[in-house]
Amino acid sequence: MPAIRFLLSTAPVLWLLVATAAPAAAATCGDLPITARGDPSRFEVLAKAKARGNWRAKVRALPALGAAYADWNKALAADYRCSQKDAQHTCVAIAYPCRD
Repeated sequence: MPAIRFLLSTAPVLWLLVATAAPAAAATCGDLPITARGDPSRFEVLAKAKARGNWRAKVRALPALGAAYADWNKALAADYRCSQKDAQHTCVAIAYPCRD
């Protein structure tokens, strides 16, 4: 009985340690941030998507980086800078490209 009680009391702690463990492999990132401007759009969400697509294309085209680095979801400090003029949104995507 004490053994079962001990296991039940330590299970949450063990689960917490496993769940918060650092990944085995750290990402490799480019040294400089890459920026890319998207085409204007009436909607900011579309302007961001266009900028993000241009960012991915620009990263893929760079010989030092390539397709392995062109995943926006893996990029470090990924952000947008958007502006609006005459009911048109224009965004610039900026991020450090990374790979696994």
